[in-house]
Amino acid sequence: MWPFARQLFLSSCLSRSRLYSSAAQAKSSLPPTVAIVGSGPASFYVAQQLLKLHPSMQVDLLERLPVPFGLVRYGVAPDHPDVKNVITGFTKIARDPRLAFFGNVSVGTDVRLRHLMDAYTAVVLAYGASRAKRLGIPGEDSLDNVLSARDFVNWYNGFPGAENLKVDLAAAETAVIIGHGNVALDVARILLSSPDRLRRTDAPEAVLRRLAEESEVRRVRLVGRRGLLQAAFTTKEFRELARLDGVGVCLEGAPSAAQLSPELLAGLPRPRRRLTELVLKSAENPEVAAQSPRQLTLHFLLSPLEFLASSTSPKRVGSVQLKRNRHSPADSPTSDKVEGTDELVGLDCGLAVVSVGYENVALDPLIPMDSRTGVVANDNGKISGLDNAYCAGWLKTGPSGVLLSTMSDSFHTAQRMLEDLNSGRLPTESRTGRLALVKELRSRGVRYTTFADWEQIDAAEQRSGRSLGKPREKILSVDDFLRAASDSSELDDEDAPPVASQQRMQ
Repeated sequence: MWPFARQLFLSSCLSRSRLYSSAAQAKSSLPPTVAIVGSGPASFYVAQQLLKLHPSMQVDLLERLPVPFGLVRYGVAPDHPDVKNVITGFTKIARDPRLAFFGNVSVGTDVRLRHLMDAYTAVVLAYGASRAKRLGIPGEDSLDNVLSARDFVNWYNGFPGAENLKVDLAAAETAVIIGHGNVALDVARILLSSPDRLRRTDAPEAVLRRLAEESEVRRVRLVGRRGLLQAAFTTKEFRELARLDGVGVCLEGAPSAAQLSPELLAGLPRPRRRLTELVLKSAENPEVAAQSPRQLTLHFLLSPLEFLASSTSPKRVGSVQLKRNRHSPADSPTSDKVEGTDELVGLDCGLAVVSVGYENVALDPLIPMDSRTGVVANDNGKISGLDNAYCAGWLKTGPSGVLLSTMSDSFHTAQRMLEDLNSGRLPTESRTGRLALVKELRSRGVRYTTFADWEQIDAAEQRSGRSLGKPREKILSVDDFLRAASDSSELDDEDAPPVASQQRMQ
């Protein structure tokens, strides 16, 4: 076990006697109940800790989609199946008899946050960042074939409602991607991959067909506003992209050899040095790269100013105008600070994808968003101004980080909640939790899905995938999810496990 993971595990496994007292339990005739909004990694890690460290707690996961797993299912690229293996562990958590999954439930619409706070001992918001950041420049909203990376990722991952993405792949020999993060590299890799490479992934057949039959993309330009030594993508992601068959790599705006002296490279942190050396090595033969069937060019120190229309199709993007940046102080490639110059640069393109991050959104007016940081105002996971509400994941930290950091953050939120419960800072009177939620959803005519329903959907997707020689063929609409879900019998209000209720009212 990694030293960090071992330390995290040991620190999280505090004795139950510390986090939970029988005296606190005696004050209530019912066990504590927790509603977690969202069903991605942060939600499951919080649930895991609560179930492990409290002997009787009941946990409900509320998800606006009919299916669980959030970013793992719809954010991880289809050619990265190993990352999705965490679903096996999440499934084990979901099968705990003290946990219930309520899918197809929108908090803020189907049920209000105040109702959850009144019905449960505590509520955890862990639904992630749901909106793409915008550049706010001319042409971003008015021209065809200017997309957010979020919309493009949703499309190739089969997110419900994204199957009809308006994108003309036949009009784009060159794609410009604004951003130097891992999501930008995911988009570039999908665009530059051969159809055969993606054939056995869980990308939807409709997506694979359009990429194979329509796409004319042969060149991808990745544009970042800072320099090579500030690139946000990781070594693993870049190596995979640079090693695609038939793809040549070029650099533009990278530091000169004189600027990247052996002494400077030796002084870099090891991960940054390895990434820098890999990028430079991948682009050491520009003449060969120029003759490759497909090309990847990394542009550094450029900031977009405007998307311009094509001269042949005035409603579609034809180029992007940018300004050249420079490090501040000048000639200092290690400086994170850049400043604009008067030099303008134009890049032709038939497709532009904006990949500059995500933003958190408050799904209920009660949620206090910090306008400065873009996260929910909180103290170590306890939401400011709300007596029994907590947050975890990107809502708490901002939309960045990997699964390991999400796990650590979620464990800390769970620990904070249990400490508050043990010290009497959370409601001690009986809260009916699941019973109250089921009653509210039924009164509103909400048809919700259970984890058993998900397992029926999962089996149906896998059956469809096997006939196509792939792991699964994803269902693409909410209506089809509900049709694939099992018909569960109605439930006695005494137990109130989650079951499918009536059709959602319009």
